[in-house]
Amino acid sequence: MTTMTASYTARNISPMLAVADMEQTLAFYHDVLGFNARMKSSEYSIVDRDGQTIHFMKAASEEVMKCVRGHTEIYLEVSSIGSLWEHVKTFKDRYRIRDLFERDYGMTEFHVEDPNGCLVFVGEPTAGRNQVSET
Repeated sequence: MTTMTASYTARNISPMLAVADMEQTLAFYHDVLGFNARMKSSEYSIVDRDGQTIHFMKAASEEVMKCVRGHTEIYLEVSSIGSLWEHVKTFKDRYRIRDLFERDYGMTEFHVEDPNGCLVFVGEPTAGRNQVSET
């Protein structure tokens, strides 16, 4: 194994997701999760919220989307998950959503599937639980 010797600072990491329908995707991330379009085109868009970004790229074909659907996940750690949950659960008639629950690893989460089959895990450290940390 090679040891990394370059000195640099990682400033941010953003998922880049393939999408079938850009407008439908942007509407989901805005209406359900409160992200705003920073850059918008039919082929490539960027949304952001609180300094966090997600990039979307129009899929080259339906074959690409068949490979992506059900095989892409992102994790969004938030504060005040209860407040967000109250909003998101109003979309249960439009999107696949797993109700708020506590995980063994110390997070309270809900899951929502975006229009492209990407599973968005939304979580917050569970109050009163010690987080497992690596040293």
